[in-house]
Amino acid sequence: MQLLLQLTIIILATKIAGHLSVYLKQPAVLGELIVGIIIGPALLGWIPNSDLIHQLSEIGVILLMFIAGLETDLASLRSNAKSSSAVAVGGILFPLGFGFIAGMALGMNMAHAIFLGLILSATSVSITVQTLKEMKQLHTRESITILGAAVLDDVLVIVLLAFVMSFIGGGDQNVFLVIGEKVLFFATILLISWKGVPLAMRVLGKLNVSEPLISAALVLCFIYAYYAELLGVAGIIGAFIAGATIGQTKFRKIIEQKAEPIAYGVFVPIFFVSIGLNVSFSGIGQQMIFIVVLSLLAIGTKLVGAGTGAYLTGFDLHGSIKVGAGMISRGEVALILAKLGLDAHLLAERYFTPLILVVMVTTLVTPPLLKILFNKGKIKVGAA
Repeated sequence: MQLLLQLTIIILATKIAGHLSVYLKQPAVLGELIVGIIIGPALLGWIPNSDLIHQLSEIGVILLMFIAGLETDLASLRSNAKSSSAVAVGGILFPLGFGFIAGMALGMNMAHAIFLGLILSATSVSITVQTLKEMKQLHTRESITILGAAVLDDVLVIVLLAFVMSFIGGGDQNVFLVIGEKVLFFATILLISWKGVPLAMRVLGKLNVSEPLISAALVLCFIYAYYAELLGVAGIIGAFIAGATIGQTKFRKIIEQKAEPIAYGVFVPIFFVSIGLNVSFSGIGQQMIFIVVLSLLAIGTKLVGAGTGAYLTGFDLHGSIKVGAGMISRGEVALILAKLGLDAHLLAERYFTPLILVVMVTTLVTPPLLKILFNKGKIKVGAA
């Protein structure tokens, strides 16, 4: 019964907060993120950071990325592959390098400094996707590039994590096995998607039961997400590929219309709130300088690194900054890395909570920044 009350608070609070955010000319997702901090353990304590809420939030982010996949134009994604690759690489090298330097400056040993850089290298575009979707900008060249870069970023960061855990302690992962798993995932998933998904949708869609099409689509979404997790790729990547594949079939419109009420009615609000549940203000006064400096570093290195990759592959200055801004949010990916680092003794406990707050800052700053950049004309560079 307690869960029912918690769900009532979450859904009502996120919808009211989202409405107020739009009223203040900000993306609704910004209000939904902030309200998670308010009703969570950091302030009011109405919603606990429980395992059940976490599991429901995982469904929310998977459905969010599934819907993003449905709305993605694969031809545009392929045509922007070069830009996406450059953005992903730039968006990893800059945070990794400067994060390492910052760690060494803080007195960390080399292993801990490398891991700090690795945490800052992660990207989570779920918040970016929702913001762009609200603004009806999900089909722009910048947005397509961001989505492609996010997929590659996830794979590269996981491979780098395997190197770190193997060579500087904290794990016994075989690097070649990790890379092999990623190759296996993409090879098999693309093969299955080519013929298997259209066939599965046609066969399961004919079942004499209620809502067979959306049920078939959700089965594929969850199977893809599970298979991705099984081979060490983030589940949201599997969900995105499932959505993109179904989006190429004749069922796209009907699946999109039926999936959105399920996602945005219950599960996506839980995901937004769950991010705020990780925040704790206990003892942050003593580490405020660390939080501010690292937040600026996290924002700046993604903005410049990913933006440089975009600029070098044909984007103008304004478009490059848009792409860089879309890669800023660290979200749940960085949270997972931070927890792994803590468990493997590659991240000192005193840095864990401040890093969670840094992740929150990058997540909160992304929606309003994207709104400013996508709603304004090209940035005017001063005359020489």
